[in-house]
Amino acid sequence: MEKVWLKHYPATMTAEINPDNYKNIVQLFEESCKKFSDKVAYENMGVGITYREFDQLAHNFAAYLQNKTDLKPGDKIALQMPNILSYPVAIYGSMLAGLIIVNTNPLYTPREMEYQFKDSGAKAIVIVANFAKSLEEILSKTDIKTVIISEIPDLFPPVKRVIVNFVVKNIKKMVPAYNLPGAISFRETIKNASLKFTPVTTKNTDIAFLQYTGGTTGVSKGAILTHRNILANMEQIKSLMSAQLEDGKEVIITPLPLYHIFSLTVNCLAFMCMGGRNVLITNPRDIPGFVKELQKQKFTFLTGVNTLFNALMADPGFSKIDFSLTKGIVGGATAIQKPVAEKWKQLTGKSLVEGYGLTESSPVASCNLLNGSDRIGTIGIPVSSTDMKLMDDDGNEVKQGESGEIWIKGPQVMQGYYNKPEETAKVLTPDGWLKTGDVAVVSEDGFFKIVDRKKDMILVSGFNVFPNEVEEVVAMYDKVMEVAAVGVPDEKSGEVVKIFVVKKDQSLTKAELMEHCKKNLTGYKLPKFIEFRNELPKTPVGKILRRMLR
Repeated sequence: MEKVWLKHYPATMTAEINPDNYKNIVQLFEESCKKFSDKVAYENMGVGITYREFDQLAHNFAAYLQNKTDLKPGDKIALQMPNILSYPVAIYGSMLAGLIIVNTNPLYTPREMEYQFKDSGAKAIVIVANFAKSLEEILSKTDIKTVIISEIPDLFPPVKRVIVNFVVKNIKKMVPAYNLPGAISFRETIKNASLKFTPVTTKNTDIAFLQYTGGTTGVSKGAILTHRNILANMEQIKSLMSAQLEDGKEVIITPLPLYHIFSLTVNCLAFMCMGGRNVLITNPRDIPGFVKELQKQKFTFLTGVNTLFNALMADPGFSKIDFSLTKGIVGGATAIQKPVAEKWKQLTGKSLVEGYGLTESSPVASCNLLNGSDRIGTIGIPVSSTDMKLMDDDGNEVKQGESGEIWIKGPQVMQGYYNKPEETAKVLTPDGWLKTGDVAVVSEDGFFKIVDRKKDMILVSGFNVFPNEVEEVVAMYDKVMEVAAVGVPDEKSGEVVKIFVVKKDQSLTKAELMEHCKKNLTGYKLPKFIEFRNELPKTPVGKILRRMLR
């Protein structure tokens, strides 16, 4: 389709970016560390490290890998940690050594870990001690020979490190006993600056990350993301936000885990090239604790998902958070419900804008702008150097106003799935279009609106019902905290709608909720079943798992 969205670009946003400005991510990191050497790069639990310190620690780590292990450029290293200071150091250090990073969810079961490590061919791992017991169970079944154990306060000052470790291990008992002979402590790998570091030649076409998808559609797959893919998306993000940004002055709050592509590229990498101070939240599920941290910060950017924003607003301390310096609040990974966005604007005076992307697109493909032109309920417009179009099941572009599957083309689109040519062929066309599996409509002036995932569509007597629409209506009711809609089998109509609801007000009844739905939904879209639950199953980044509810 014609790029009608370009007319919405502000003067500071370019239609095209140059994904070849840097030869690799390391070059950009080195530039930032020199330019912002005295600024705080990362902060966690009140402890910060400057760009100069970050650079030195990463070089120490890289030198250790080169001199004390058998790892060679091109080998894979798994990183399995929550948001702690060790994580970005391990990312940069691994890249300096020419390794390919396999980000891994620390909450994975041993079975899930075994699959990912074997599928990727990882030869080393940096894992937080809290989850080392799971690694012990499957290590012998993998190719991993180098095991590095990190602890949450590894980069804290001595006294605070001892106190936090004591609390984590002895009071909260968060570290099950494990036995991993030959494992190295992360602190050992970064303490020695005398080891010789040898620069590695890395091209921008080389693989930077094997970034595994969530596995919600079949087996989990490793998306091949090159340095060029990630650099392109960083440039696109910078162009998108350029009117709001000031180098060296941004404070970004990072509650979503860095192993997730949204947090990795947007928070960890893109803001680093702007000299931002990245505040890492280790446990965002502790909402009261997270709110207290937000109360302490004069932050300029906050990213999250719908369930997180909803939970924040429900906390009594939310009203004490200072949003006066906030320039951008961006939601992604899952749809932002209109009632949540509207309430956020009402309580904070700031827009909660929605972006869109996939692991396979590094991830950002589109976003609402931060200049006040955002449209609630849409995923905004495509970012620089990005084409998006809507296609039917036969591969034909749909007519204006009709819904179709989003196809994406741009320099941020992955190279394919690692060692899975058949799976790659299902989603990547020969000329580079990525088939997303997401159904959307687009306005005449280029704003896209997600209707739903193709696989989540509910078919009631031949009529398509999109769960997002049902969920949005239910979420409008002020006694509802969270909701998920799924299709369940029905003898008469094939499928009917069932909703799972978490109450905000315990007085909520099925009858009054159904009455609300009848006022807002046509007959075939009405839920036939309502089930109240204390909580809904979610991924670690807050996506509600409809498949588990089904």
